[in-house]
Amino acid sequence: MHFLVLQHERIEHPAAFRPMIEGAGHTWSAVHLNEGEPLPSLDGVDALWVLGGPMDVWEEEAHPWLVAEKAFIREAVMDRNLPYLGLCLGHQLLACALGGEVGRGTAEVGILTVRQVAPSPFLEQVPDPLPVLQWHGAEVKTVPEGATVLATSPACAVQAMSWGTRAFSTQFHLEVEADTVRLWSAIPEYAASLEDTLGAGAVARLEAEAQATMPAFNAAARRIFDNWCRECDIPSGVTA
Repeated sequence: MHFLVLQHERIEHPAAFRPMIEGAGHTWSAVHLNEGEPLPSLDGVDALWVLGGPMDVWEEEAHPWLVAEKAFIREAVMDRNLPYLGLCLGHQLLACALGGEVGRGTAEVGILTVRQVAPSPFLEQVPDPLPVLQWHGAEVKTVPEGATVLATSPACAVQAMSWGTRAFSTQFHLEVEADTVRLWSAIPEYAASLEDTLGAGAVARLEAEAQATMPAFNAAARRIFDNWCRECDIPSGVTA
């Protein structure tokens, strides 16, 4: 199967999910919307992934392609019932595209925990509470009609969400690799939120904490990928 991945920064890619996608025998291609690449037809696309980025969903004047991206997500999820996975900005865009509300929230930056609030096959056998990487200042304020909140944190009510049976999203990150914190901290907006929230020297501290938590990130990412694949009738490469 072929996964289409919408990216908003070239260095914010599927990361630890890449070997899972490829190991299951699937292909994937990225569209770099922030670089002006056009959205393709959804014909021939078997699943849509939408990743994070430093822009906010309401910044349509600065990033006009956000308008087309939301319509594209709506077509994929509502009209075509394509499997969907959204991470961070991709989580917020799903909510916005389907009629929910996104706004500024309390900044969450660092290795923090989320807890489950509703049973879902998407989070089956995932540790609860779950350590995750957070790096956001906006949040889903109101979920779309028909959506279910799956996980929460003290600072952000909607940490994971499902809509229908084939669309899932998380505000948090589990796709962390060894260089993720270093790469993302080079993005000016991310660097500013990191320093504002965690203070001077935050990059080195967060990098060390992420390295220490890497086994938990990797195990949870693997479980969520397998769960998502199972719910979306996509082979995950895991037989047991």
